[in-house]
Amino acid sequence: MGLSLVSFMESFLRLSFIAAGLRLRTVAIDADTTLRCWISNSLPISSSNSGPDRRRLKPLLVLIHGFGPSATWQWRHQVRPLSRHFDLVIPDLLFFGGSTTRSPHRSEAFQAASLARLLDALRLSKISVVGTSYGGFVAYHLARALGLERVERVVIASSDVLKSAGDDKGLAERAGVENVQDLMLPRTAANLRALIGLAVHRPPRFMPEFVLRDVVRNLYNQNVEEKKELMRAVTLGNRDEFQLTPLPQDVLIIWGEYDRIFPLEKAYEIKKRLGEKARLEIMKDTAHVPQGEDPEKFNEILLNFLLGAPRSAM
Repeated sequence: MGLSLVSFMESFLRLSFIAAGLRLRTVAIDADTTLRCWISNSLPISSSNSGPDRRRLKPLLVLIHGFGPSATWQWRHQVRPLSRHFDLVIPDLLFFGGSTTRSPHRSEAFQAASLARLLDALRLSKISVVGTSYGGFVAYHLARALGLERVERVVIASSDVLKSAGDDKGLAERAGVENVQDLMLPRTAANLRALIGLAVHRPPRFMPEFVLRDVVRNLYNQNVEEKKELMRAVTLGNRDEFQLTPLPQDVLIIWGEYDRIFPLEKAYEIKKRLGEKARLEIMKDTAHVPQGEDPEKFNEILLNFLLGAPRSAM
């Protein structure tokens, strides 16, 4: 077997999280479910602690990744600048990274309930939360379930919480695949190329086949069947299971101007449905992953919203 660029990058990303003052923990939230998460070293906590969380100098921020690689890949440009202002908790969602469950439940609401139990296990109370793409679905459920008493501010980035079956059909057509699962869980270099073409405003002009195959083999080859179940179990769009209602928290919606996974017009609909406490920031020259395409601007927008005053992202 030859050298894997993905494996090398994975090691580099882990080191960058460590350098930003984070450590990796694995927490059993019950007999069936275990979550892996990165937490700030400034949180000297133990799941065996009793009583409320200890006094902190920084506010607490939870970052929730979307479908695709684990959290280290999706928040790599955010950890260092955000760690200067926040204590961070960055979980891998169930069936991503090292997080697993024997429970049969697969909905995004169950993901949110699992994160709520993680916060309880870590004795953490008041938080703000940022979720991107699928992680935005989870962030919405988490904020609604925990309420204003425990969740102060909410950021939903590139996340169509009004998604329906018709939206999935349109996405599959844009990608030239039979169904959305073929796109979001690519099993071939061609499908990964299609995903990158939709997710990034200016994809690399040259993407060697061997690199794409390496990414598919190392980043999209784990828990494939369980992830398909996660996609099928999303309650958004099912009127019997989910209704989008305004949240009690202040909400920031961030959207890439050229997002072709979740088109920009959906952002305006979501802002309208979430009500007066929601605001929308459109990031120019970005698509579905603005946190990676223009991280400096993305981080500046986050800090200005979460800290309530203009801040530099440097």
